[in-house]
Amino acid sequence: LAAHLSLSLAECPGTGSAQAGRAAACQGCPNQGLCAAGAAGPDPAEVAELRARLRAVRHTVLVLSGKGGVGKSTFSALLAHGLAADETKQVALLDIDICGPSIPKMMGLEGEQVHQSGSGWSPVYVEENLGVMSVGFLLSSPDDAVIWRGPKKNGLIKQFLRDVDWGEVDYLIVDTPPGTSDEHLSIVQYLSATHIDGAVIVTTPQEVSLQDVRKEINFCRKVKLPIIGVVENMSGFVCPKCKNESQIFPPTTGGAEKMCQNLSVSLLGKVPLDPQIGNSCDRGQSFLAEAPESPATLSYRNIIQRIQEYCEQQHLQEEKIM
Repeated sequence: LAAHLSLSLAECPGTGSAQAGRAAACQGCPNQGLCAAGAAGPDPAEVAELRARLRAVRHTVLVLSGKGGVGKSTFSALLAHGLAADETKQVALLDIDICGPSIPKMMGLEGEQVHQSGSGWSPVYVEENLGVMSVGFLLSSPDDAVIWRGPKKNGLIKQFLRDVDWGEVDYLIVDTPPGTSDEHLSIVQYLSATHIDGAVIVTTPQEVSLQDVRKEINFCRKVKLPIIGVVENMSGFVCPKCKNESQIFPPTTGGAEKMCQNLSVSLLGKVPLDPQIGNSCDRGQSFLAEAPESPATLSYRNIIQRIQEYCEQQHLQEEKIM
Protein backbone atom coordinates (compact mmCIF):
# COMPACT_ATOMS: atom_id res chain seq x y z
CA LEU A 1 0.00 0.00 0.00
CA ALA A 2 2.80 2.41 0.93
CA ALA A 3 4.59 1.72 -2.35
CA HIS A 4 1.36 2.23 -4.31
CA LEU A 5 0.62 5.49 -2.47
CA SER A 6 4.13 6.75 -3.18
CA LEU A 7 3.73 5.92 -6.88
CA SER A 8 0.34 7.63 -7.05
CA LEU A 9 1.61 10.84 -5.47
CA ALA A 10 4.70 10.94 -7.66
CA GLU A 11 2.88 10.34 -10.93
CA CYS A 12 -0.40 12.23 -10.45
CA PRO A 13 -1.18 13.66 -13.90
CA GLY A 14 -2.88 16.74 -12.43
CA THR A 15 -6.56 17.65 -12.40
CA GLY A 16 -6.35 19.51 -15.71
CA SER A 17 -4.80 16.63 -17.62
CA ALA A 18 -6.66 14.52 -20.19
CA GLN A 19 -5.49 11.52 -18.15
CA ALA A 20 -6.98 12.86 -14.91
CA GLY A 21 -8.73 9.97 -13.15
CA ARG A 22 -7.65 7.52 -15.86
CA ALA A 23 -3.90 7.13 -15.39
CA ALA A 24 -2.49 4.12 -13.55
CA ALA A 25 -1.37 6.39 -10.71
CA CYS A 26 -5.02 7.43 -10.16
CA GLN A 27 -6.06 3.98 -8.95
CA GLY A 28 -7.06 4.19 -5.30
CA CYS A 29 -7.18 8.00 -5.18
CA PRO A 30 -10.36 9.20 -3.40
CA ASN A 31 -10.86 11.88 -6.07
CA GLN A 32 -10.50 9.51 -9.01
CA GLY A 33 -14.22 9.59 -9.89
CA LEU A 34 -14.42 13.38 -9.84
CA CYS A 35 -11.32 13.78 -12.01
CA ALA A 36 -12.44 11.13 -14.51
CA ALA A 37 -15.84 12.80 -14.82
CA GLY A 38 -14.24 16.18 -15.42
CA ALA A 39 -15.81 17.53 -12.25
CA ALA A 40 -12.57 18.71 -10.68
CA GLY A 41 -12.90 22.26 -11.98
CA PRO A 42 -15.59 24.93 -12.17
CA ASP A 43 -18.49 24.43 -14.56
CA PRO A 44 -18.89 26.69 -17.63
CA ALA A 45 -21.46 28.92 -15.91
CA GLU A 46 -19.04 29.55 -13.04
CA VAL A 47 -16.24 30.26 -15.50
CA ALA A 48 -18.36 32.91 -17.20
CA GLU A 49 -19.24 34.54 -13.86
CA LEU A 50 -15.62 34.62 -12.73
CA ARG A 51 -14.41 35.97 -16.05
CA ALA A 52 -16.97 38.77 -15.93
CA ARG A 53 -16.06 39.73 -12.37
CA LEU A 54 -12.28 39.62 -12.85
CA ARG A 55 -12.00 41.06 -16.34
CA ALA A 56 -10.79 44.39 -14.89
CA VAL A 57 -7.89 42.75 -13.00
CA ARG A 58 -4.70 43.34 -14.96
CA HIS A 59 -2.18 41.21 -13.01
CA THR A 60 -2.71 38.35 -10.55
CA VAL A 61 0.10 37.05 -8.33
CA LEU A 62 -0.24 34.11 -5.93
CA VAL A 63 2.01 33.96 -2.86
CA LEU A 64 2.77 30.37 -1.83
CA SER A 65 4.86 28.55 0.74
CA GLY A 66 5.50 24.89 1.34
CA LYS A 67 5.66 25.33 5.10
CA GLY A 68 3.98 27.61 7.59
CA GLY A 69 5.94 30.16 9.59
CA VAL A 70 8.26 31.28 6.79
CA GLY A 71 6.77 34.78 6.49
CA LYS A 72 4.42 34.23 3.55
CA SER A 73 1.62 36.48 4.83
CA THR A 74 4.15 39.10 5.88
CA PHE A 75 5.55 39.05 2.36
CA SER A 76 2.04 39.29 0.86
CA ALA A 77 1.22 42.30 3.04
CA LEU A 78 4.47 44.11 2.24
CA LEU A 79 4.18 43.28 -1.47
CA ALA A 80 0.74 44.93 -1.44
CA HIS A 81 2.07 47.95 0.47
CA GLY A 82 5.04 48.23 -1.88
CA LEU A 83 2.93 48.11 -5.03
CA ALA A 84 0.39 50.56 -3.59
CA ALA A 85 3.18 53.06 -2.84
CA ASP A 86 2.65 54.08 -6.47
CA GLU A 87 -0.60 56.03 -6.12
CA THR A 88 -1.39 55.50 -9.80
CA LYS A 89 -1.75 51.75 -9.19
CA GLN A 90 -4.82 50.08 -7.71
CA VAL A 91 -3.90 47.06 -5.57
CA ALA A 92 -6.08 44.31 -4.07
CA LEU A 93 -4.99 41.79 -1.43
CA LEU A 94 -7.09 38.62 -1.14
CA ASP A 95 -6.47 36.41 1.91
CA ILE A 96 -7.57 32.80 1.28
CA ASP A 97 -5.74 31.40 4.32
CA ILE A 98 -9.13 30.36 5.66
CA CYS A 99 -7.98 28.80 8.95
CA GLY A 100 -5.23 31.32 9.72
CA PRO A 101 -6.29 34.73 8.37
CA SER A 102 -3.52 37.02 9.63
CA ILE A 103 -3.81 39.67 6.90
CA PRO A 104 -6.43 41.83 8.73
CA LYS A 105 -4.08 42.32 11.69
CA MET A 106 -1.02 42.90 9.50
CA MET A 107 -2.89 45.53 7.49
CA GLY A 108 -4.30 47.30 10.57
CA LEU A 109 -7.86 46.23 9.78
CA GLU A 110 -8.83 44.08 12.78
CA GLY A 111 -12.46 44.56 13.75
CA GLU A 112 -13.50 45.76 10.29
CA GLN A 113 -16.52 44.19 8.62
CA VAL A 114 -17.48 43.49 5.03
CA HIS A 115 -20.24 45.62 3.55
CA GLN A 116 -22.48 44.62 0.68
CA SER A 117 -23.67 46.87 -2.11
CA GLY A 118 -25.67 46.32 -5.26
CA SER A 119 -22.47 45.35 -7.09
CA GLY A 120 -21.28 42.83 -4.49
CA TRP A 121 -19.10 42.74 -1.38
CA SER A 122 -16.95 45.83 -0.90
CA PRO A 123 -13.30 45.30 0.04
CA VAL A 124 -11.98 46.91 3.20
CA TYR A 125 -9.57 49.68 2.26
CA VAL A 126 -6.22 50.48 3.90
CA GLU A 127 -5.66 53.34 1.46
CA GLU A 128 -7.76 54.59 -1.43
CA ASN A 129 -5.72 52.37 -3.76
CA LEU A 130 -5.29 49.32 -1.51
CA GLY A 131 -8.28 47.07 -0.80
CA VAL A 132 -8.32 43.87 1.27
CA MET A 133 -10.65 40.89 1.58
CA SER A 134 -10.29 38.10 4.18
CA VAL A 135 -12.37 35.55 6.04
CA GLY A 136 -11.09 37.37 9.12
CA PHE A 137 -13.63 40.12 8.39
CA LEU A 138 -16.45 37.57 8.66
CA LEU A 139 -15.54 36.31 12.15
CA SER A 140 -17.06 37.73 15.31
CA SER A 141 -13.66 37.56 17.04
CA PRO A 142 -10.04 37.15 15.86
CA ASP A 143 -9.84 34.15 18.21
CA ASP A 144 -12.68 32.27 16.51
CA ALA A 145 -11.59 28.97 14.95
CA VAL A 146 -12.69 28.22 11.40
CA ILE A 147 -13.49 24.50 11.44
CA TRP A 148 -14.50 23.76 7.87
CA ARG A 149 -14.12 20.87 5.48
CA GLY A 150 -12.73 21.32 1.97
CA PRO A 151 -15.98 22.00 0.09
CA LYS A 152 -16.94 24.89 2.36
CA LYS A 153 -13.47 26.43 2.04
CA ASN A 154 -13.64 26.11 -1.73
CA GLY A 155 -17.10 27.69 -1.76
CA LEU A 156 -15.83 30.74 0.13
CA ILE A 157 -12.86 31.14 -2.23
CA LYS A 158 -15.22 31.07 -5.19
CA GLN A 159 -17.47 33.59 -3.47
CA PHE A 160 -14.54 35.94 -2.84
CA LEU A 161 -13.61 35.83 -6.53
CA ARG A 162 -17.17 36.03 -7.84
CA ASP A 163 -18.88 38.41 -5.42
CA VAL A 164 -16.23 40.94 -4.32
CA ASP A 165 -16.44 44.19 -6.26
CA TRP A 166 -12.72 44.85 -6.77
CA GLY A 167 -13.28 47.35 -9.56
CA GLU A 168 -10.34 48.27 -11.80
CA VAL A 169 -7.27 46.58 -10.30
CA ASP A 170 -3.66 46.67 -11.49
CA TYR A 171 -2.45 43.96 -9.09
CA LEU A 172 -4.44 41.26 -7.29
CA ILE A 173 -2.21 39.61 -4.65
CA VAL A 174 -3.53 36.29 -3.29
CA ASP A 175 -2.17 35.13 0.07
CA THR A 176 -2.62 31.35 0.27
CA PRO A 177 -2.28 28.90 3.17
CA PRO A 178 0.87 26.74 3.42
CA GLY A 179 1.03 23.53 1.40
CA THR A 180 -0.57 22.17 -1.76
CA SER A 181 -4.14 21.29 -0.89
CA ASP A 182 -7.79 22.11 -1.59
CA GLU A 183 -7.45 25.89 -1.42
CA HIS A 184 -4.53 25.90 -3.87
CA LEU A 185 -6.27 23.69 -6.41
CA SER A 186 -9.43 25.78 -6.12
CA ILE A 187 -7.78 29.17 -6.59
CA VAL A 188 -5.77 27.94 -9.60
CA GLN A 189 -8.81 26.34 -11.22
CA TYR A 190 -11.08 29.32 -10.60
CA LEU A 191 -8.49 31.84 -11.80
CA SER A 192 -7.78 29.77 -14.90
CA ALA A 193 -11.03 31.33 -16.16
CA THR A 194 -9.10 34.59 -16.40
CA HIS A 195 -5.34 34.94 -16.10
CA ILE A 196 -2.62 34.31 -13.50
CA ASP A 197 0.75 35.99 -14.03
CA GLY A 198 2.40 33.48 -11.72
CA ALA A 199 3.38 32.49 -8.21
CA VAL A 200 5.96 33.79 -5.77
CA ILE A 201 7.16 31.06 -3.39
CA VAL A 202 8.48 32.09 0.04
CA THR A 203 10.96 29.98 2.00
CA THR A 204 13.57 30.21 4.74
CA PRO A 205 17.17 28.99 4.24
CA GLN A 206 17.11 25.71 6.17
CA GLU A 207 16.57 22.34 4.50
CA VAL A 208 13.42 21.54 6.49
CA SER A 209 11.73 24.43 4.69
CA LEU A 210 13.34 23.85 1.29
CA GLN A 211 12.13 20.25 1.09
CA ASP A 212 8.54 21.49 1.23
CA VAL A 213 9.26 24.26 -1.29
CA ARG A 214 10.41 21.61 -3.77
CA LYS A 215 6.95 20.05 -3.41
CA GLU A 216 5.41 23.49 -4.01
CA ILE A 217 7.44 23.95 -7.19
CA ASN A 218 6.34 20.49 -8.35
CA PHE A 219 2.72 21.43 -7.62
CA CYS A 220 3.03 24.59 -9.74
CA ARG A 221 4.42 22.60 -12.63
CA LYS A 222 1.67 19.97 -12.33
CA VAL A 223 -1.11 22.56 -12.54
CA LYS A 224 0.75 24.69 -15.13
CA LEU A 225 1.06 27.68 -12.79
CA PRO A 226 4.01 29.88 -13.88
CA ILE A 227 6.62 30.47 -11.16
CA ILE A 228 7.76 34.08 -10.97
CA GLY A 229 10.48 33.10 -8.50
CA VAL A 230 11.48 32.24 -4.95
CA VAL A 231 12.08 34.62 -2.04
CA GLU A 232 14.42 33.51 0.76
CA ASN A 233 13.07 35.10 3.92
CA MET A 234 14.92 35.42 7.26
CA SER A 235 18.19 35.20 5.33
CA GLY A 236 20.76 36.15 7.94
CA PHE A 237 20.62 38.78 10.69
CA VAL A 238 22.76 41.92 10.83
CA CYS A 239 23.23 43.15 14.39
CA PRO A 240 22.16 46.82 14.51
CA LYS A 241 24.96 47.58 17.01
CA CYS A 242 28.06 45.65 15.92
CA LYS A 243 26.94 45.17 12.28
CA ASN A 244 28.12 41.55 12.30
CA GLU A 245 25.96 39.10 10.33
CA SER A 246 24.72 35.86 11.86
CA GLN A 247 22.93 32.94 10.21
CA ILE A 248 19.92 32.26 12.44
CA PHE A 249 18.71 29.54 10.03
CA PRO A 250 21.92 28.07 8.53
CA PRO A 251 21.57 27.08 4.85
CA THR A 252 23.01 23.60 5.38
CA THR A 253 22.19 22.47 1.83
CA GLY A 254 22.96 25.75 0.09
CA GLY A 255 19.72 27.58 0.85
CA ALA A 256 17.24 28.86 -1.71
CA GLU A 257 20.00 29.94 -4.09
CA LYS A 258 21.33 26.39 -4.57
CA MET A 259 17.80 24.96 -4.79
CA CYS A 260 16.81 27.49 -7.48
CA GLN A 261 19.91 26.63 -9.50
CA ASN A 262 19.10 22.92 -9.31
CA LEU A 263 15.43 23.38 -10.28
CA SER A 264 15.90 26.16 -12.87
CA VAL A 265 13.78 28.66 -10.93
CA SER A 266 14.55 32.36 -10.45
CA LEU A 267 15.71 33.55 -7.04
CA LEU A 268 14.00 36.92 -6.63
CA GLY A 269 16.02 37.91 -3.60
CA LYS A 270 16.96 37.35 0.02
CA VAL A 271 15.34 39.27 2.87
CA PRO A 272 17.37 39.52 6.11
CA LEU A 273 15.78 39.28 9.53
CA ASP A 274 14.77 42.58 11.06
CA PRO A 275 12.90 42.60 14.41
CA GLN A 276 10.97 45.69 13.32
CA ILE A 277 9.21 43.70 10.58
CA GLY A 278 7.28 41.70 13.18
CA ASN A 279 6.74 44.80 15.29
CA SER A 280 5.27 46.73 12.35
CA CYS A 281 3.00 43.82 11.37
CA ASP A 282 1.68 43.48 14.93
CA ARG A 283 0.73 47.16 14.85
CA GLY A 284 -0.78 46.94 11.37
CA GLN A 285 1.75 49.33 9.84
CA SER A 286 3.89 49.12 6.71
CA PHE A 287 7.47 48.19 7.61
CA LEU A 288 8.59 49.61 4.26
CA ALA A 289 7.34 53.05 5.27
CA GLU A 290 8.52 52.84 8.88
CA ALA A 291 12.08 51.66 8.11
CA PRO A 292 12.87 52.95 4.61
CA GLU A 293 16.66 52.56 5.03
CA SER A 294 16.64 49.06 6.48
CA PRO A 295 18.55 46.41 4.48
CA ALA A 296 15.33 44.35 4.57
CA THR A 297 13.37 47.22 3.01
CA LEU A 298 15.94 47.63 0.25
CA SER A 299 15.73 43.88 -0.45
CA TYR A 300 11.91 44.01 -0.51
CA ARG A 301 11.93 46.92 -2.96
CA ASN A 302 14.30 45.08 -5.32
CA ILE A 303 12.09 41.97 -5.18
CA ILE A 304 8.92 43.99 -5.78
CA GLN A 305 10.54 45.69 -8.77
CA ARG A 306 11.47 42.29 -10.24
CA ILE A 307 7.88 41.06 -9.80
CA GLN A 308 6.55 44.18 -11.53
CA GLU A 309 8.98 43.74 -14.42
CA TYR A 310 7.95 40.09 -14.79
CA CYS A 311 4.25 40.99 -14.86
CA GLU A 312 4.79 43.73 -17.43
CA GLN A 313 6.76 41.36 -19.66
CA GLN A 314 3.92 38.84 -19.42
CA HIS A 315 1.43 41.55 -20.40
CA LEU A 316 3.51 42.60 -23.42
CA GLN A 317 3.84 39.00 -24.59
CA GLU A 318 0.08 38.49 -24.37
CA GLU A 319 -0.55 41.67 -26.36
CA LYS A 320 1.80 40.44 -29.10
CA ILE A 321 -0.05 37.10 -29.26
CA MET A 322 -3.42 38.88 -29.46
